[in-house]
Amino acid sequence: MQARWISKIVAFALIGLATISSTGNLAHAQSDEATLDRRLPSSQADIKMSLSPLVKQTAPAVVNIYTKKVVEQRQRTPFFNDPFFKQFFGDRFGGAFGAPRQRVERSLGSGVIVSGNGTVVTNHHVIDGASEIRVVLHDNREFDADLVGSDERTDLAVLKLRGVDNELPAIPFGDSDAVEVGDLVLAIGNPFGVGQTVTSGIVSALARAGVTGQDYQSFIQTDAAINPGNSGGALVDIDGNLIGVNSAIFTKSGGSNGIGFAVPANMVKVVMRGLISGDLRRPWLGAAGQSVTADLAASLELDRPHGVLINKVRAGSPAERGGLQSGDVVIAVNGLAVDNPNELKFRIATLELNGEAKLSVLRRGAETILAMPLEVAPEIPARDESIIDGRNPFSGTKIANMNPALADELGIDTLSEGVMILAVARDSLARRTRLQAGDYIVEVNGQPIDTVARFKEVVRAGERSRDWKISVKRDGKVLTGDFTL
Repeated sequence: MQARWISKIVAFALIGLATISSTGNLAHAQSDEATLDRRLPSSQADIKMSLSPLVKQTAPAVVNIYTKKVVEQRQRTPFFNDPFFKQFFGDRFGGAFGAPRQRVERSLGSGVIVSGNGTVVTNHHVIDGASEIRVVLHDNREFDADLVGSDERTDLAVLKLRGVDNELPAIPFGDSDAVEVGDLVLAIGNPFGVGQTVTSGIVSALARAGVTGQDYQSFIQTDAAINPGNSGGALVDIDGNLIGVNSAIFTKSGGSNGIGFAVPANMVKVVMRGLISGDLRRPWLGAAGQSVTADLAASLELDRPHGVLINKVRAGSPAERGGLQSGDVVIAVNGLAVDNPNELKFRIATLELNGEAKLSVLRRGAETILAMPLEVAPEIPARDESIIDGRNPFSGTKIANMNPALADELGIDTLSEGVMILAVARDSLARRTRLQAGDYIVEVNGQPIDTVARFKEVVRAGERSRDWKISVKRDGKVLTGDFTL
């Protein structure tokens, strides 16, 4: 208990939460801890304070993760399929030249124990495809781990250690919404496999998007050195709370350039609960918009560019039932500011289902608060997933009616509509027609396509002819072609 109190004093002194005189006496000691302001260090004594107590408190809960993945490869030879070669040798060398060969890939990363029972959070890309997962603790104890669940869209995964008999050290979750630029942080992980390493820095930016390919991006940016192997490690604040899971770095050399990114703890908590319960579903907005530029701000008579200008609201969606309209500017969700569509999507996704979100909206120059229900994206219309065969340019495709739930699964605009190609089989007519997964079928032989049922009718009628004319929408452009089968 005494050591913990000393640790608190060290932490407060380091970031100037209390003013320390040159003789080391605390000034304003009567101030309540919860109301102390952030201040710069006021003396040399402040600067000489050590982060060692904070490291001792948090580092034992950061683990090394070693994975093994078995990859099958076929050994290739230019002679194996040659008719002359087969005439003399037949298939006697099939096992040597054509059989799958297994190759073992090993990788490493980091993770954070968030519960004393052995629950560990890490990155999806650290354990993706792993056949074996081994976790090594700070004190060199080793455990096999089972994958509870993984979410590629947020690059998060949850593991459960096997055979945990005693309470393990764990890091409590902090409130990532309370983090401010300039806050002191520690990054803990296993960079380059050299062993557990601690680096310090500050929060250098918030709500960073466009960093990775994940859908839900609102990263905490830090200048604490993060390198390969740090992925899945902890970003902790001065109170020893987990405020983020280190996920990515910005680099051209492969090493740290002082720009690292962490998934905020509030998103980690929501995803972890969903993966553990087996029901990872997120609320959806049912509206689309764009960032407010300087020109838009001037035309809307805003005092500055901020918020998300709504330009489309889906009928029957939570946004519409909450009263959101095209032309509204959403500036905050539950009091937390949003400045771009990614941030708006992130804020909604971190909220619990079956509740309400309070949207702060600017409408015709006046601010109003809208209460929006938090619901999952619906399966309307029904997907009607179908495999297409027969003598037609779409033979070998898997298609479906696009609906909000499917769009959310695919990580695309949940307002998307129409018939989409979900997959194209190898060596199929569709492949030779150069159709691709993600194409929307617009027209077939001059007939507009809006549902899978309508598509099947048109294709059946067209199979009496060898000539086809099809139009698909790809990356926002309509492509049209004539084909003879």
